[in-house]
Amino acid sequence: MAETRSVNAELLDQLKQGGYVLYMRHGETGEDIDQPNLRFDDCSTQRNLSEAGRQSAVRLGAAVRDLRIPIRLPILASPFCRTQETAQLAFGRDSVRTDMLGYRIYRLSSSVTPAEMQATLTALTAALEQIPPAGLNTVLVAHSFPKGLGLGEIPPLGTVVAKPGGAGKGYQIVGRISLEEWLSRDK
Repeated sequence: MAETRSVNAELLDQLKQGGYVLYMRHGETGEDIDQPNLRFDDCSTQRNLSEAGRQSAVRLGAAVRDLRIPIRLPILASPFCRTQETAQLAFGRDSVRTDMLGYRIYRLSSSVTPAEMQATLTALTAALEQIPPAGLNTVLVAHSFPKGLGLGEIPPLGTVVAKPGGAGKGYQIVGRISLEEWLSRDK
């Protein structure tokens, strides 16, 4: 059996100083699917977290707190029940704000026009360029991307860590952290 790695020590030290954007995918879902009549205010029309996904979200939040990663509130989450619930379980029910960028990212997996795709990727870039307040990290909970697009494929509760350069100055991907790495905190 392979040994589970923990979060890279250098990256962990950087995160403790703040100044990063953590883009997290929602937790593991059940077998249900998003319905054609999907409504954000009706979770029965959506694919939702499995029990394992809920438990993992709670454990992820505990790991972030145990590792003393400073997080800016509110957490930004896509309007889907699975992303809202992930963010609430990990970071607190009252600590989440809906952000429609996640919905636009979700739509990249369906047929969108080239203009819609470019507008979504431009909005993603703008979000990842925003420097958080001193000493804090911004968290966005949303969805994976189609292969080769945006931040690429992200496993459930996987995190892409971006170092923002400021508005119009780009960002740099400095790491990717799996759920297993977050939870392996033998520091």
